Amino acid sequence: MDRSTGLLIIGIGLVLVVVGVLATTGALSWFGRLPGDIRIQGERTRVFIPITSMILLSVVLSLLLALFRR
Repeated sequence: MDRSTGLLIIGIGLVLVVVGVLATTGALSWFGRLPGDIRIQGERTRVFIPITSMILLSVVLSLLLALFRR
């Protein structure tokens, strides 16, 4: 492995730690509850399809990757 691979792994680890802290503190409680996210609850069944949240996540990750590739 070269130095850039090691730095990439460290960067991914730091991002995971930050997301973990945000999730633990409740700062990401809005995620999954956006308009367009589908929740169906029956008597014994729950279906959750986070369409809008996944589109938002995809756009943010695409922008971040585009910035880091330059």
